[in-house]
Amino acid sequence: MFREKILIVNAMTMKIHLISAARPNFMKIAPLYHALKKEPWAEPLIVHTGQHYDLNMSDVFFQDLGLPKPDLHLGVGSGTHAEQSGQVMMAYERVLLESRPDLVIVVGDVNSTMACTIAAVKISYKSAGSKSTPEGQPGALKSPDFDRPCIAHLEAGLRSFDGTMPEEINRLVTDTLADILWTPSPDADDNLMREGVARQKIKRVGNIMIDSLEMLRSTIEKQTAYSEMGLNPGEYGLVTLHRPSNVDDPRIMDTLCHTLIRISQRIPLVFPVHPRTRKNMENLDLMPLLEKADNLRISGPINYIRFMNLIFNCRFALTDSGGLQEETTYLGIPCLTLRPNTERPITIQKGTNRLCVLDDFEKHVDKLLAKKSSHDCKIDLWDGRTAGRVVESIKTYFHLAL
Repeated sequence: MFREKILIVNAMTMKIHLISAARPNFMKIAPLYHALKKEPWAEPLIVHTGQHYDLNMSDVFFQDLGLPKPDLHLGVGSGTHAEQSGQVMMAYERVLLESRPDLVIVVGDVNSTMACTIAAVKISYKSAGSKSTPEGQPGALKSPDFDRPCIAHLEAGLRSFDGTMPEEINRLVTDTLADILWTPSPDADDNLMREGVARQKIKRVGNIMIDSLEMLRSTIEKQTAYSEMGLNPGEYGLVTLHRPSNVDDPRIMDTLCHTLIRISQRIPLVFPVHPRTRKNMENLDLMPLLEKADNLRISGPINYIRFMNLIFNCRFALTDSGGLQEETTYLGIPCLTLRPNTERPITIQKGTNRLCVLDDFEKHVDKLLAKKSSHDCKIDLWDGRTAGRVVESIKTYFHLAL
């Protein structure tokens, strides 16, 4: 039976770890970090696992989002799923014992999300000795039964129902172990309830990604990334591809590149190439082919503000990303998702997003180009105020003594 954990802390003493690892994570923790910094009782600390270590995939996003350098950096880097997850768990366990947070907030569905959750749920502060801060002093916990940090999952309950996706395994494990489940949409609530999760653990707060977008909207709109590429608003497509199912198979990768070249003959395409995708393209000697295509703008990863400026002004997006499905839906921009399923079905329901397989990818682009489309994209709690609701949820859950 579910039993709510109650922790009462003195003012200005709650130590909160915000776990970040990949581009979507940075965008999710940024609004929450800024919201928590305004609270006198909160001490938010950014923990960067190092899962994405390329400058444009990591450090530049921190700068764009107004985040300071991470307070703690695990420096894990790449590896197989098992290697990466194991290294994160080992490194974060050491951090937990030294830092002893009261609350660990994990976001999204990357390997670090699951790994940090497992490390936190299995840690024991008691077995490692009691806190040295005397009772009644800043930093003292008033709950003698509190043996480990509380764990909260932001963006809980999303399901693709595809067990072959590593992200789906990460979601299932994280949601099973976390104490608080902050969901973005009604379908996420329903998924958790069907899995037998206690209703008290579930709190719908909305889509934190939209907070980042709205926080930086004026800056994004002032950018001229599209015009610097010689493009006009609404007259190009934006491409992002990185999932192993699309970029690791040589046959699929070859077909995909030739398809993109053909599509670019109808409408210019901007393709910021993910490091994993670029490596595979180079191994297959496909990069020269793409770079020769007149209407295909190839680049490395682009920082958040310039990337969002490209999204704001594109005619459509071609992607296998989860976050881009949400952003385009919020903005009312058509999106073709090169996947057999999505953990964000609300984007399909709103009509902005369509799932595609490689064989019919081109056909769907032609349909998009044949007519303009408009969509009602209002979604409850996708309003740029999710971080504030998360802060209120923390206050309620912990019964803070302020």
